[in-house]
Amino acid sequence: MSATYVLGGFQTDFARNWSREGLGLADITAAAAHGAMADAGIEPGQVGVGHVGNFAAEVYCGQGHLGGLLVEAHEAFVGLPTSRHESACASGSVSVLAAMADLEAGRYDCALVVGVEQMRTKATFESQQALGAAAWVPRETEGVDYPWPQLFSDLGDEYERRFGLDQAHLAALQRMCFDNARRNPNAQTRGWSFDDRSFDPDDEHNPVVAGRIRRQDCSQVTDGAAAVVLVSEGFCRRTGRTTDGLPKIAGWGHRTARMALADKLAAANGSPYVFPQVRQAIGDAFERAGVGAVDELDAIETHDCFSTTHYMAIDHFGLTPPGESWRAIEDGTVAFDGSCPINASGGLTGCGHPVGATGVRMLADSARQVTGDAGGYQIEGARRVATLNIGGSATTTVCFVVECAQ
Repeated sequence: MSATYVLGGFQTDFARNWSREGLGLADITAAAAHGAMADAGIEPGQVGVGHVGNFAAEVYCGQGHLGGLLVEAHEAFVGLPTSRHESACASGSVSVLAAMADLEAGRYDCALVVGVEQMRTKATFESQQALGAAAWVPRETEGVDYPWPQLFSDLGDEYERRFGLDQAHLAALQRMCFDNARRNPNAQTRGWSFDDRSFDPDDEHNPVVAGRIRRQDCSQVTDGAAAVVLVSEGFCRRTGRTTDGLPKIAGWGHRTARMALADKLAAANGSPYVFPQVRQAIGDAFERAGVGAVDELDAIETHDCFSTTHYMAIDHFGLTPPGESWRAIEDGTVAFDGSCPINASGGLTGCGHPVGATGVRMLADSARQVTGDAGGYQIEGARRVATLNIGGSATTTVCFVVECAQ
C-alpha cells in the first residue's frame, strides 16, 4: 500500500469540562482541528478531505451531522468533503482508516481527521446507560444498570475460568496507568491523588460497580477531541517536504466479530485466545508493517476501557503466552521503563476516554513517541509503536503500527 504519514497532531486537555464553560461540540472540534493544522504547519486551504470519528453525539448532545460541524471550524472549509464515522469506541480509528483509503486511492493527498466526544453532559448512571447502545440492545442491556462494567467483568470471568485471574494484577495495571498520567499535561487524571486503599478490594474506597469491576478498574467519562493531519508522499513532494523523520502508519489491521460478548466467547472455544479477532487484527497490522514479533515494538497504546481489556491486550499482542499476562506485569515488561511500555500516556484509565476521540488520540500519541516529541511521557528510544482500539466488547478491532520513516 502507499504510505500514509502523520504530519501533525493535537489533543485537547481531557480534564476540561466544556459544558461548564458553556461550550459545545463545535468548539471542541474546532480546537482540535486548528491545533493539528498548526502542529502540521499547514493552512486550512491545504486540507483536501475531512473525517470525523464520533460515537454518540446524538445521545449526549442531541447533535448529529458532525461533518458539518467540522466545516464550521474555518471559513476555508466551506465546500470541503467530510464524513462522520461511528464504530463505538473504535470510531476514531475507523475514521483514520477511511482517511487512509482516500489518500491511498489518490482522491486527496491531505486529510484532517478529528475524533470528538462531549460526554460530561449527563450524570454517571445516565452516561453508562447511554453507552450501552454499543452493546446488543436489548439482549445485553435490559435490566442491567451498568452494561459495560458488567460485560467486561464477564471478560474477567472468562479469564478466570480458562487460566485463573488474580485481581491484584488488574489493580497493578490501573495504578500504573494513573502513575503514567501524571507525566501527561493533557491527561484527565494528572492531578488526582490515590492511596493504597484506592486499589484494594475495599467497598468504601474502591466500591464495586458490577461483578468484579470496581471503580478504579474503569476508564473515565471525558470531554475532548484529538486530531491528526494525514498526508501522502505526493503531498510531501508537492509542498517540498521530506518524508525522512516523519511518523508513518506502517501497518493496520481491522476486524469485526459478532455483536454479543457471549457469542464471541462461545466462538472462541478451542482457540488459545479469548478474542481471536483481536489477535487477527494485531497480526494483520504486524504483517503489513513487516513486524515479525512483538519484541520489535518499542511501546504500545492500548484500549484499557477496563482493567480486563488491558490485561487481555498483553497476551493478545504476544508479550506472554495466552492467559499469562500476569508475567509481563510482575516482571515489569509493560511498565514505563520496561522493555515494552504500555500506555505511557496514561491510557483510557489515566489520560481519559472521550469515546470517539480515543483511536485518534492513540495515533497522535504514537506519532509523538516515534519522533521523540512526547515530552514528560517520552519513552527513550521509541521508534515503532502499536495501537489497539476496540469498539463494543471487541466487536470492532483496529490496530495500527506507527514508525519513524527513514
